[in-house]
Amino acid sequence: MENLTPTKGILKSEALKKYIFETTVYPREHGELKKLREATVHKYGKLSEMEIPVDEGQFLSMLIKMMNAKNTLELGVFTGYSLLTTALALPEDGRITAIDIDKEAYELGLEFIKNAGVDHKINFIQSDGLQALDKMLSENPKPEFDFAFVDANKTKYADAYERLMKLVKVGGIIAFDNTLWIGYVAEEEESVPEHLRVCRKTLMELNKQLASDPRIELSQVSIGDGVTLCRRLV
Repeated sequence: MENLTPTKGILKSEALKKYIFETTVYPREHGELKKLREATVHKYGKLSEMEIPVDEGQFLSMLIKMMNAKNTLELGVFTGYSLLTTALALPEDGRITAIDIDKEAYELGLEFIKNAGVDHKINFIQSDGLQALDKMLSENPKPEFDFAFVDANKTKYADAYERLMKLVKVGGIIAFDNTLWIGYVAEEEESVPEHLRVCRKTLMELNKQLASDPRIELSQVSIGDGVTLCRRLV
């Protein structure tokens, strides 16, 4: 399958986007990640854009390696592009707790995860995300994570954030995906498609909340559909 430049995201110049992906992104994409991406497009069509784009995956991979992360959490898996990206970035003894209500989509990606030889790093939990986090918080001792990636129900991001602040260690990072919402956060509501307005409003409120939270160091990364990095300070 020919590489297709992703249509979702905040970068509006198609020529620049094409240049970035063809020059520095696709040539560095792991073979099993490429196969997973293509299989996702084949099965889900337009919905395949729920996966993170390849350049964002490479950014997260480098971040995880720079952090020397070993124990990570993923909230929202879909077919597992970001999950496989993380598994490949972690050391051999690294572990990922992956949570999603949809096991069928995850099982599509499992073939490629196994082919990459990293399935032993993954503990998949089929569950509502907040319920799974609450269960972890009730454990004694509760688990502690170096890094958490959140790409699930956008209207529940704020609820997930407060729980993750108790599960991610001090110095660890919580990453929220889609926080610039195709650029609609900077547009008037009337110009936003109606079915995207609720999430736009929720994400705008989240962005304000994170910007004023003294418990974290914050970085808004303009990659993909917007990624917000929250480094826990206390």
